[in-house]
Parts: sequence; C-alpha cells; structure tokens
Amino acid sequence: MGALLNIVTPLHKRTARDYVARMTDDKVHCMEVAKRYGQEYWDGDRRYGYGGYRYDGRWGVVAEGLIAQYKLKDDAAILDVGCGKGFLLYELMTRLPRARVVGFDVSDYGLKNAKPEVQPFIFAHDAGRPYPFADGEFDLVISLGTLHNLALPQLKLALGEVARVGKAGYVMVEAHRSDAELFNLQCWALTCATFLRPEDWTWLFAEFGFGGDYEFIYFE
Repeated sequence: MGALLNIVTPLHKRTARDYVARMTDDKVHCMEVAKRYGQEYWDGDRRYGYGGYRYDGRWGVVAEGLIAQYKLKDDAAILDVGCGKGFLLYELMTRLPRARVVGFDVSDYGLKNAKPEVQPFIFAHDAGRPYPFADGEFDLVISLGTLHNLALPQLKLALGEVARVGKAGYVMVEAHRSDAELFNLQCWALTCATFLRPEDWTWLFAEFGFGGDYEFIYFE
C-alpha cells in the first residue's frame, strides 16, 4: 500500500459549506441534475454543483505538490482521470513545459469549456471503463474527486486501470471518520456513490489491486 498524502486537503478546507441548507434544498432533484455533469453542474447555481467553476490559479499549489512528491521531470507523462476542465493539467503544463499531459472526463461540457491550452490533450471517457493506454504508459496517474462517484464494480475496474497504466498512482476520494462527518458528506455530496471510512477505503484499495498513494477529504 502506498502513502497517505496531504496535497488537496488544504485547498478543500478553504471552502465554507452549509450542509443542512444543501440537504433541504430539493436535494434529490439537485442530485439528478448534477449527475448529468452539464452546464448546471459546472457553471449553474451552486445547488447543482460548483456554482461557477472558473480558472483562478487555485490548482497551482496542487501541481507543485505533485511535482515535489513524485519528483516529476520536465518530460514526465501524466494522466488525469476525471480531469474536468483541465485546470490542474494546465498548471502542470506551465511548470513542466516538456511534459506529456493527458486527461479524460465523462463531462462533454467540462471538456468543451476547458482551458484552450489543454483541449488538445483531453477527451471524453468514463473512468469506470477500460483505459485506452498501455501498461505503465504514464509516470504518474492521478484521480482527484472522481472515483467515489463510481459504483463498486466500476470502482474496482478504475483502480485496477490506474494501477495498470501508471508507474505511480495517486487518488483522492471523499471519506468520513465519524457520524457527524458522514452526515455532512451525505448532506453535501451530489454525485458520490461510495461512502466509506478511511480504513474501508484502504481495505478496498488492497482488495482491488491498487497499491498507490491516496488522500481522503472530509466534511468537518
């Protein structure tokens, strides 16, 4: 098993959340809209998702953390599973100008509204289906905030694929350490399909053949 990291958590903690308000705001309807991963999810009202996901440079610190953690060289090959609008890939490109960056996402809207610099390197694909890459093709495969949206059969495939196509892997998923955090997560999450404790996630990683690094974000 890999290492427990702390790369995304500081960014996650910068956002304030009203959990009860989210739960009482016609939540089932909002979940149905969010799971289309269309305009409403990315750039619509906050009740459906991000509430306007625009580039502001916030992912720069995550890119720097990844480069430092994995000692990524200027010509590294990096795959982002669930890349969204490609903001993290863009930050990696600016810091590693000779790198091969690739990303895919299930959201056509997210891909079409990605930064222009990244669009040639991203494509539509479901994280729960086999990845069109060779074994060990990437120096690093990352997946941040995506895999907990998959049901267990698709999650097993995805974790296996991350391990297969990457020489190193790092995934970040939502988790809970207490009943209070589980309540907050269930209130807030619109697309999450797998709600687990950290120890359950690590058991599942081993069971599904993923030996890479991982991080959990919590809703405190």
